[in-house]
Amino acid sequence: MIEGLSHMTFIVRDLDRMTEILEGILDAREVYASGAEQFSLSREKFFLIGDIWIAIMEGEPLPERSYNHIAFKIDDADFDRYAERVKTLGLDMRPPRPRVEDEGRSIYFYDDDNHMFELHTGTLAERLARYAKGLEVAQ
Repeated sequence: MIEGLSHMTFIVRDLDRMTEILEGILDAREVYASGAEQFSLSREKFFLIGDIWIAIMEGEPLPERSYNHIAFKIDDADFDRYAERVKTLGLDMRPPRPRVEDEGRSIYFYDDDNHMFELHTGTLAERLARYAKGLEVAQ
């Protein structure tokens, strides 16, 4: 039986640059760095974002960008502050996709290795409620 999410691993060219992104935008806390030791496929670092374990490992970046992404929940009151953090680190922000009202707002950005991240103000419950409301109107 699945108990929950264990961790997410991102392959990156530059561990230090990804550390700057994770700490500078997502308030990640570094809990391990392999340094010269290598227990896995390559040098790696572990972080906690809230209680989510994020691993980064040195390697070749993704060859291209896609819409595949990981989304972190933020409060709507913090939206502008997070957008400024992304801009300060010089990362490419993707324009938000069209949304229906009450679905929440999103900041989409790419790291230097073509991973896309989203900072989203909404919840699943809010989205489902909004979609259900739309279906009622259409029927």
